[in-house]
Amino acid sequence: MLRTLFVDFNAYFASVEQQINPALRGRPVGVVPVMAETSCCIAASYEAKAFGIKTGTSVADARKMCPEITLIVGKHEVYVDFHHRAVAAVERIAPVRQVMSIDEMECELTGSWRTREKAERIALQIKQELQSTVGSCMRCSIGIAPNTMLGKLASDMQKPNGLTVLELADIPSKIIHLKPTAISGIGPRIERRLQVANIVTMAQLYAAPRDVLHTVWGGVGGSEMYDKLRGKWYDPREAVTRTLGHSHVLPPDLRNAQGAWGVLNRLTQKAAMRLRKQGYYATGMRIFVKCKRVGDVSHSLQRQATFCESQDTAFFLRVLARLWAESAAPGLPRTFIPMATGLVLFGLVPQAQHTPTLFEFSAPQTDRSRLHNAIDQINRLYGKNALYYASAHHALDHAPMRIAFTRIPDIETER
Repeated sequence: MLRTLFVDFNAYFASVEQQINPALRGRPVGVVPVMAETSCCIAASYEAKAFGIKTGTSVADARKMCPEITLIVGKHEVYVDFHHRAVAAVERIAPVRQVMSIDEMECELTGSWRTREKAERIALQIKQELQSTVGSCMRCSIGIAPNTMLGKLASDMQKPNGLTVLELADIPSKIIHLKPTAISGIGPRIERRLQVANIVTMAQLYAAPRDVLHTVWGGVGGSEMYDKLRGKWYDPREAVTRTLGHSHVLPPDLRNAQGAWGVLNRLTQKAAMRLRKQGYYATGMRIFVKCKRVGDVSHSLQRQATFCESQDTAFFLRVLARLWAESAAPGLPRTFIPMATGLVLFGLVPQAQHTPTLFEFSAPQTDRSRLHNAIDQINRLYGKNALYYASAHHALDHAPMRIAFTRIPDIETER
């Protein structure tokens, strides 16, 4: 029985760039985080993919592989806007059950929509609605299947602009040629475990007993994979927020200790504002600075600290200063070049479960929550950097919003 219709946009970032700039249509396009030869493509148009360029290809290599390529720094606020427009367009044809990422969403097929004929008709209507209301460059591949995992797998089988149906009778014959890693959720770690269990093909994965997969996954995930491969319907798993963070690839003019320090301050202030907006307290912070040593391989400086529950920007900045000093980053020799930096707030506690410390009760004058709420409100009303802590002054125009494919950024707090 067909129950899911999975929509996957093709070369999403590059397609949006081609949509907003007609001069780029039909041309090889690469989207990059910063304009630097040492950076890499975070997206490539299908015209660029024809030259072998893909996500992760360095800018220098992309230019060699395709001298005619147009490289563009990502416009993430625009991508978020197009995402919301795309969701609205799909919703006009079929209810969206869940948004999977910035470029993926799933609709549930109900009643008579579960017949192949009607499901395919709905898919074609969705494609037409997207083309006519969001843009002619916004092509998508659609997978129709008994559950979400198989729908995602089907959407990947014919790109670009494909439409693939997997019925129960088609499984496993129509997926047997694929590698197990084609399944979302089977990454390098699970792939290695499968290889230890002598499972290297899709046929072997499908034939593996439930208890074997349970052992490979180290828990119920293996049993769930056994059922999903056989078309069992399942509900979305509620996401639990455990960490919150930001990272930034440094542009050439900030590839020094002072530049990395300024960007880390900016990222910390962004993360703190986002933490408060989402209603969490943090109990730990981790920072990293990825460096490249001249003539040697890259390596990373990392430090972390734990503390009592907090959502106080000033406190986080003090912790940052201590971790920065401990990381040895301020005294890096010139042969070490900072390439990227970031921080993660972890051990998150929902606001409703926050337990004030004795210090908070005994010294309420130290509570800066009203101050930070006022700063957050002013920044939402008047734009980023209307008010900020001075330690981020030299990086105000850097560390803009970035998109993690599994999360849609909040434009108010992440600009």
